[in-house]
Amino acid sequence: MLKHGIITVAMLFGALFAFAQSQFTVRVLDINQKPLLGATVIFQGITKTSDIEGVAAFPNVEQTVSDLRVRYIGYAPYHKQVNPSQQAELTVVLYTETRMTGEVQVMATRAGDNAATTYKNISKEDITRGNLGQDIPYLLDQTPSVVIGSDAGGGIGYTNMTIRGSDNQRINVTLNGIPLNDAESMGSFFVNLPDFASSSESIQIQRGIGTSTNGAGAFGASLNIQSDALELNPYAELNNSVGSYNTWKNTFKVGSGLIQDKFAFNARLSRISSDGYIDRASSDLKSFYIDAGYYGEKHHLKATVFSGKEKTYQAWDGVPEEMLEDNRRYNGFTYENQTDNYTQTHHHLHYNYFASDQTTLNMALHYTRGAGYYEEDRKGEPFSGYGLAPINIGDSTINSTDLIRRRWLDNYFYGTVFSIHHQVNENHNLIFGGGANQYRGDHYGEVIWAQYASDSQLGDKYYFNDAEKNDVNVYGKWNATFGAMRLYTDLQYRLVDYTFEGYNHNLELADVNVKHHFFNPKIGATYLLSPTANVYASYAFGNKEPVRDDYVESSPNARPEAERMHNIEMGYRLRRESLNIGGNLYGMFYKNQLIKTGEINDVGGSIRENVPDSYRLGLELDAAWQLSEHFRWKATAGLSQNKIKNYTEYLTVMDEDWNELDGPQVEQHYRSTTISFSPSTILSNEFSYSPIRPLEFSVASKYVSRQYLDNTQSTDRSVDPFFVNNLRIRYNFSLLGMNDIDANLAINNIFNEKYESHGYTYGGITPDGTRLYGNAYFPQAETNFLFGLNIRF
Repeated sequence: MLKHGIITVAMLFGALFAFAQSQFTVRVLDINQKPLLGATVIFQGITKTSDIEGVAAFPNVEQTVSDLRVRYIGYAPYHKQVNPSQQAELTVVLYTETRMTGEVQVMATRAGDNAATTYKNISKEDITRGNLGQDIPYLLDQTPSVVIGSDAGGGIGYTNMTIRGSDNQRINVTLNGIPLNDAESMGSFFVNLPDFASSSESIQIQRGIGTSTNGAGAFGASLNIQSDALELNPYAELNNSVGSYNTWKNTFKVGSGLIQDKFAFNARLSRISSDGYIDRASSDLKSFYIDAGYYGEKHHLKATVFSGKEKTYQAWDGVPEEMLEDNRRYNGFTYENQTDNYTQTHHHLHYNYFASDQTTLNMALHYTRGAGYYEEDRKGEPFSGYGLAPINIGDSTINSTDLIRRRWLDNYFYGTVFSIHHQVNENHNLIFGGGANQYRGDHYGEVIWAQYASDSQLGDKYYFNDAEKNDVNVYGKWNATFGAMRLYTDLQYRLVDYTFEGYNHNLELADVNVKHHFFNPKIGATYLLSPTANVYASYAFGNKEPVRDDYVESSPNARPEAERMHNIEMGYRLRRESLNIGGNLYGMFYKNQLIKTGEINDVGGSIRENVPDSYRLGLELDAAWQLSEHFRWKATAGLSQNKIKNYTEYLTVMDEDWNELDGPQVEQHYRSTTISFSPSTILSNEFSYSPIRPLEFSVASKYVSRQYLDNTQSTDRSVDPFFVNNLRIRYNFSLLGMNDIDANLAINNIFNEKYESHGYTYGGITPDGTRLYGNAYFPQAETNFLFGLNIRF
């Protein structure tokens, strides 16, 4: 009854507000009084985009004092409280004071408005709409060619994402221009940064190779995340969520605003916990974020420290195919502390020097400290696997034991990045930059309990392997304007020196020293058909080194090779006040692409191998249409072919009881086959309806076609297509002097689709040619909900 009463009162308030409404118009100009097309204008919880005249109109606004916010990339944000009953029209002038936005920290890594790069910007408003505790990939689900999944099934804990079929080892992530990807695995693990979305101002997704960045070479896409922009006024914010599977999110934020026009600080404290959809796949995540800055006329200095601590129960084995029908939530792990434990703390120091209106210098130092382990209960482990001697008791010998082990990763990552921006004149811009980073990491294992201890001692390391990776890059960019034509050139040189030595977790000697010299050129052109439309084309060449597991899982005679890719992009963009359309064609042509075989190792990592020739060809569409004052429609499509030209599969010979037999592996040849985990069709759709201004209903849908678990294009070893629909209800209101209260209800998978996002396969072949295989999958949550209440003071 209470719930129905609250909704009734809210609707009555909405009805009362509707009696006192009129139109409010905002015109956005730059310092030269030129209209700014595409500025984001937010008023009374409604977001508009300025048209070719710089105008954003809000019909039927409430006649109460409300916050007005205006944002435009490259300009300082505008924030003011306005009473539309006293001022029906307002002209806003934005200044190219990038120093006040934090944009200066990401300009070197981001694509501009008319760049010849395929990209998508996710605004602060978009992030806020979906931020109920799930990981960052879940905020990007409605963008082109994205497929997301979660080991625990609910989007909290370990999550994964592919873009154009490329996983997180090929998606380069930077935070304010600082690389985030782990230097050895190349992956970006957002579970180590829980609730970072609450400190994010915007995210740009570049599909394909994209622009030169300071992190590892991007091979599928780049994510450039900008932390919160400078707030001019003090604020405090409470953000709490609750949901299915005992899910909780608690966030507290506070900021000083700009003090004496020069100083500011922000802080955030977060906690997220969930039992997970999969049995025992729980998550206990904690994080904090602090920044403090000096913002002078010529000099800016900003220090940022943020940290995440995660404890997640292991669910990386998935669910065997034969159990999906009867027990979708099955977890084969039962040991109470079968968990992954990791803490990662980042320290960033940014310095910006505004030498003149034409020249800006940006420098940053960074240091990341990470340490943690995963704990496992193992039955019947041989002593020889831990360097221990057998136990002799009388005439009997004990060669194995039950034990509990921890495998540790203890690492450091530090370095510097820099860029110099120089505006030669109004038609030519130069950027020179680069970075130098070093990674040092120790991998080792400990036995913390054993049924039979043999000659082990507490604290002994049964294996130890240390690694060092040095990564240096420099790049230069030239952007030019010739009438309606925009041209750019982007040249990058990258040196990678990677060494690790010692014994791996299988007690095998694993010594590797490799050096790579990569030259990555990019060129592109954009032609402005009109102030609201353009076409573009670009070519990029990229290189990428193998990751640690590629070396560890390979044989000494078949070391992995670096990958190379030619990337061609062509597209069309139309941006109007009520209609945005983007369409692009792409081709990604690989040499020695490292593709997933479909198998995983004993800690859930994918096994990969080089294939000589492969490609990805596709068409992507991205559209948004404001049909009327009350209706909005968004849709994306990704249609692709992802092929290996000639593929050879190597199968282990087994008997019918799955025992390996001596002898060479059997080869299976395929002339043209689909790359694993690369769906040919990815569609999304979002339809929103706002009956009254503070209230919005939206339904978001996602379709992903069949994904193959290996590279044989066999439906027997594949993930079935799935179609999922989510409902969201959002209500923004003021109460008791609090101007910004946001209630957000998400009902996910409303039609209770039983689907799996990803999986793996294993097996071999019998001497008579019978294929043996087993599949395991990662089921995603059935109908579930998340409810959030955000209060901003």
